[in-house]
Amino acid sequence: MSECDVLIVGGGAAGLTAAMVLARAQREVLVIDAGNPRNAPAAHMHGYLSRDGLSPVELLRIGRDEVTGYGGVVVQGSLTWVASRTGGGFDAELGDGERVRARRLLVATGLRDELPEIPGLADRWARDVLHCPYCHGQEVRGQKLGVLGGVPGSAHYAQIVRQWSEDVVFFAPPDAITDEEREQLVARAIGVVDGDVARIRVEHDRLQGVEMSDGRVVRRDAVFVPPRFIPNNVPLVDLGCDLDEQGWVRTDATGQTSVPGVWVAGNVSNPRAQVITAAGEGSAAAIAINADLVAEEIRIAVHEFRTGSPA
Repeated sequence: MSECDVLIVGGGAAGLTAAMVLARAQREVLVIDAGNPRNAPAAHMHGYLSRDGLSPVELLRIGRDEVTGYGGVVVQGSLTWVASRTGGGFDAELGDGERVRARRLLVATGLRDELPEIPGLADRWARDVLHCPYCHGQEVRGQKLGVLGGVPGSAHYAQIVRQWSEDVVFFAPPDAITDEEREQLVARAIGVVDGDVARIRVEHDRLQGVEMSDGRVVRRDAVFVPPRFIPNNVPLVDLGCDLDEQGWVRTDATGQTSVPGVWVAGNVSNPRAQVITAAGEGSAAAIAINADLVAEEIRIAVHEFRTGSPA
């Protein structure tokens, strides 16, 4: 069985940033990463100061090198199970059967995007079917854009997309928007196409438009769709962390959960976190974890000083 100060589950921007901060703080850190980052289909990421336009895959490669350069360990694999130990700390088993004992645990396993079941939609994901206008709006500015409705807040989401183009169409399923929302869309020259979407039309490996159930085809260059976010929270559920009504873990400002010794960072707890936000949350969690370890070490040292025997 290997031992470490902090076991980090998830090697994305949040997990690797936390690992680097902790390794620089002279902590023994083990990162276990399944190798399936949420943003892998995207060719570029944006909004990350000094790294704008970099491939997400390249960012993680650089991050892993930086972590290992400070003595952290990064392994590709999965977490089979994790459990709290009596007296503090955690036992975990990895997919290859290796056992790990850790004093603290950081879960940075991200989320998965659940897209509407519309033929052709998933195949174009992160290419010309997009989610985040702040991530991709600049690259499709001025083009013919569409926004798929159907989830709460999607009409307002279309209003945000409108900042990048004067030609925006909102696809509204039956009874999907209120009269007030329709008026607001029309007031800002956002077209409203009522009806159900049948499929995404693609020709020569390029999105051509959105085909409606009645056969109409609305030409678009790119389509924004607000997906349903599903947190990858199995370790948190298994450990008994408090969750809200939607399944998101409850935390304090540093990412600490209701279970002592367990922190989270990134999309597993914050669905709106961009890459740079997730990295910041990883840093904040790492600093809090190190402070918690120091507090434990002080308690142990004082006990031994007073009693002359190990804690």
